[in-house]
Amino acid sequence: MVHVLSGRILLRPTDPDRSRAFYGERLGLAVHREFGTGPERGTVYFLGGGFLELSGRAGAASAASPDVRLWLQVEDVTAAHAELVAKDVEIVRPPVREPWGLIEMWIADPDGTPIVLVEIPADHPLRYRPGI
Repeated sequence: MVHVLSGRILLRPTDPDRSRAFYGERLGLAVHREFGTGPERGTVYFLGGGFLELSGRAGAASAASPDVRLWLQVEDVTAAHAELVAKDVEIVRPPVREPWGLIEMWIADPDGTPIVLVEIPADHPLRYRPGI
């Protein structure tokens, strides 16, 4: 399972069953709760310190908004990369250490919502603050 440390979002997928398979089976996110019945039931997944809720259904012509990004912090992006490749998740961009020091890998959900898996290295200022 990809070990997510933080994140929050609500998504209305075009195909709820396909999205549940992606987030639950391929990404391996644990289910916090489900509500409602039938194929459009809501499913809430644990995201470290937050949750991802899939509920309702977007119109078939609905495309992922270019304004929405799902940012998931993971402990080890290299391990997450290997795990997701083994599960046939399409990698949009493999892990890269960015100029700002974070290690990022990009994937997308079945509706094209961009997902950035981010590792914060131990020596990065977001984690390491000398004298504090």
